[in-house]
Amino acid sequence: MQIVFGIDFGTTNSALSVYRNGSVEVVAVDGTDRSGELMRSVLYFNEEHEIYVGQEAIRQYVSDGACGRFMQSIKTFLPNTSFDSTEVFGRRYAIDDLVAIILRKIKARGEEHVGCPVESVVLGRPVVFSADPEKDAVAEQRLERAARKAGFKNIWFQYEPVAAALAFEETLQAGQERIVFIGDFGGGTSDFSVIRVKGGAFARSDRRSDVLSLGGVYVAGDKFDSQIMWDKVAHHFGRYARYKTMGKDEWVNVPKSIIYTLCQWHRIPLLRSRKTREHIRVIKGTTDDRQAIEHLENIIGDNYGFFLFQAIEKAKCELSDREQTLISFRERDLCIDEEIGKREFEAINAENIQQISDCIDEVVARSGLVPAQMDTVFLTGGTSRIPRIQALFAERFGREKLDNRDAFTSVVHGLGSSVPLFV
Repeated sequence: MQIVFGIDFGTTNSALSVYRNGSVEVVAVDGTDRSGELMRSVLYFNEEHEIYVGQEAIRQYVSDGACGRFMQSIKTFLPNTSFDSTEVFGRRYAIDDLVAIILRKIKARGEEHVGCPVESVVLGRPVVFSADPEKDAVAEQRLERAARKAGFKNIWFQYEPVAAALAFEETLQAGQERIVFIGDFGGGTSDFSVIRVKGGAFARSDRRSDVLSLGGVYVAGDKFDSQIMWDKVAHHFGRYARYKTMGKDEWVNVPKSIIYTLCQWHRIPLLRSRKTREHIRVIKGTTDDRQAIEHLENIIGDNYGFFLFQAIEKAKCELSDREQTLISFRERDLCIDEEIGKREFEAINAENIQQISDCIDEVVARSGLVPAQMDTVFLTGGTSRIPRIQALFAERFGREKLDNRDAFTSVVHGLGSSVPLFV
C-alpha cells in the first residue's frame, strides 16, 4: 500500500493531506477535530532550548510572558538571500532548519494517523516565491532541503493554484470538462492559473497540457494587514514622531525603515538588534512624542506584535460582513481603538488591489482565452472572501461563475490529489 503526504506549508497556516488506496483525506495536524486541520506556521523557543510549534507555540509564548523567541511567517524568508540563518539563545538555525521543525511536526502527526513511517511528500509552492528567478530557485531549494531534514526522501512540488484546481476537479462527474480560473490567496502570495479540468478517469493522466496559464503576485493577506498597520495604527508607535539629532537643533522624522519594518509582523523581531534599539533610545531622548516611542520600545522588547496583528486581521475579516468596525488592542499602557470602514480599507489598499487586478488580467491573456470562455472561477484562501477581491472576479467573469468552497483546505486536498501525477 502506497502512502504519500501532501503538505501545504503556508505563510500563516499549514495543513496535511494523506493519499492512500487511491483516495485523499485531510488530517488534523493541530487538534483532533476539523478546527485542527490548520496549524499556525509559528515557532516558539524558550531559554531551555525547547521548541514548540503551532497552537502550543502560542500557548507557551503567552504563559512565558514573551521571554522566549517567537517566529512567524517563516515562509516569507525563503527567497530572501540576505537572510540565511538566525541565532536563538546561542544556537544557530538556518532558514531550512526552521522550516524543517514545522514539517517534522506535521510528518509525525501524519505518521501517527496512518500508523507507519512515510517518506514521500508532495509540497505546495506558490507560482511566484520571488519575481527574481534566482531567488525563486533558492526558495524552492531551501524548502526541499527542509523536507529532507524533516525525514522525507521522495519530494515533489506542485503549484498551489493547480492543487486547488485538482480539488475542484473531484467535484465533477465523469466526463464533465470545464475551463477554470483558479485564485489562491495565501498569507504571502496570490497565485492564479487557468486550467482545463475533467471529471472521472481523466483526472489521473499527465496534466501539463491542461495548465493553460500560471501567474502570481507578492500581495496577499499579510500585505493588507501591513497596510492597515501603516495607515491606522503605526502613529501609536511613532510614525509621525520627530526628534532632534545629536548636536543639531533641527527636527527629523523617525526613520521610515523602522516603521516600515514594524508594519510587517514577521519582521518585527529584526528590530531587536542592538544598533536599532540604541537608535530608538536616542530618539526617545529628544522626541516630541515620547509615549509613542515608548510603545515602540515595548512592542519590540515584549514581542507582542503577533497579538497586535491578530487584532488587525480580526478587523479586516469583520469588514467582509459589515461597513464599519474597530481595531481594538490593549497592552501595558497602550490602548488602541481605531475605527475603520470598508471604503477606507479599500482606499488604503488601492495599490495592492490594483496589483492583484493586473495579475488576473495577465494570467487570462496568457491563457489565450477571454473571460467569457471561463466556465468557473474557483477561489480559495481567506483573502478571497474580501468583497472588493470578489468584485474583481465578478466584474470580469460574472458573479454567477464564482465558487468559494473549502477556502482553507482546497490546496492541501489538491496536493494529495496530485500524487498520481508524480508516482
